[in-house]
Amino acid sequence: MQNERQPLLTLSKLTKIYGSLIANDSIDLDVYTGSIHAVLGENGAGKSTLMKLAYGVVKPDAGEIFWKGQKINYWKTTVARGLGIGMVFQHFSLFETLSVVENIALTIKGSQKDLIDHIRKIGADYQLEIDPTAMVNSLSVGQRQRVEIIRCLMQDLKLLILDEPTSVLPPQHVRALFDALRKLQNNGVAILYISHKLEEIRELCDTATILRDGKVTGKVNPNETSTQELATLMIGRSIPKVERKVSDHKSKNAILNVTNLNIKNPDPFGTDLKNLNLSVFGGEIVGIAGVSGNGQQELGRIISGEDLNGDLNLSTIEMFGQPVTRKGVIERRDLGFCFVPEERLGRGVVPSMSLSKNSLLTAFKKGMLKNGFIQDDVVDKYTDTCITEFSVKSSGNGATANSLSGGNLQKFLVGRELLLEPKLLFLSQPTWGVDVGSANEIRQKLISLRDNGIGILVISEELEELFEITDRMYVLRSGRISTSMQTNEVSPDEIGEYMIGEEREDASNALAV
Repeated sequence: MQNERQPLLTLSKLTKIYGSLIANDSIDLDVYTGSIHAVLGENGAGKSTLMKLAYGVVKPDAGEIFWKGQKINYWKTTVARGLGIGMVFQHFSLFETLSVVENIALTIKGSQKDLIDHIRKIGADYQLEIDPTAMVNSLSVGQRQRVEIIRCLMQDLKLLILDEPTSVLPPQHVRALFDALRKLQNNGVAILYISHKLEEIRELCDTATILRDGKVTGKVNPNETSTQELATLMIGRSIPKVERKVSDHKSKNAILNVTNLNIKNPDPFGTDLKNLNLSVFGGEIVGIAGVSGNGQQELGRIISGEDLNGDLNLSTIEMFGQPVTRKGVIERRDLGFCFVPEERLGRGVVPSMSLSKNSLLTAFKKGMLKNGFIQDDVVDKYTDTCITEFSVKSSGNGATANSLSGGNLQKFLVGRELLLEPKLLFLSQPTWGVDVGSANEIRQKLISLRDNGIGILVISEELEELFEITDRMYVLRSGRISTSMQTNEVSPDEIGEYMIGEEREDASNALAV
């Protein structure tokens, strides 16, 4: 399609500067009708900023934007949407106090009944099912992403911008999404596609533009470029490989035991947890796989101690042999428990606060307080160590959390908790939005912790990740959890079938009824 003389969208010499940081440096990008165009780069390379410029969310400091060869002088989101551009952000743009259909009605015309019917039809067609009447604040991260994708698919699209769209989908649903994107491509829709999954890029995209440090460093046909070559172009070095051997440090006794967990969710759109049992031993990494919205959010809040509501009387949660069923977050942390939640902004960090102040939120017992006063030098040193050891790109410990790219914020969150030297570590979506090089570095750190006797529980919708780092795995579906499976004894397709409830579950009796 790119033999057309005129691109659909042209970004010419676009530059965006934030203080001393040049996020985008004189970038040129042409997007053609019917092309699936990848934008690759490590965290902080400028991808998200460039997409926001393309969608009119931020204004460039220099450069020009053309639509079908015509220069647009007043480029903004309303103009972009009017021309047929839709975007799914890495940090979603939904109002939490509104329902799914009410959020969609803000930008899509139609009666509520028609919109509900349309939402359900698209959800069924693209396997992105969602309850149109559900309140957004009750949805998981993966479910919110579905809402964003559906909203874009409901417009008269000419260009769709997607940021990590498959991070919350099992393999079977990735295939369905790819089929949907190819249908859009065949209908003449252009797609700008950001993903850290290089094999996806090679399979789906016909063009890839590589960014590094805010500049375009290359443009290739990903079908004719190896994964290793793409990664080297993207991060400027070879990908660090994750090395894992069978654990020989497993403790005799479980350090986390969840027994007979039955929770009736007061949220009508939430998921009930039913007769759930799981364990984690020291010296092992245990994974929980599942399609988003099957109880991960509810289970995570109960394990972390954030949610002590509901009937927990018949349930038992133990950490290090001690009952913690009715103990809160701080009491569990005092035992050596640390966790990284899936929601980065608002739950993992306070967006408007500095990185140093966000360090203080969970690490305040690491010598940061003395006689009731904050020891700023200790806080700053801890934060600087986190920034250095986990390669967090920022302007320093005084940078606000919401000024970081999604991947760099994730690295900060993981680093903040790992520096606490946990005995039991719980992470939900640990490498969501993190580039391939940094993701492998995080995974290697988790394996090193395991080898030092630490017990780790990981909830992830990245099956590749779970197969790369875990020793055992559970599958969570409709609030029920499977029996434990040794990771080296099952395949990704088998786990994917359990996740969506196909026939293998009955044959193997994997899911408890």
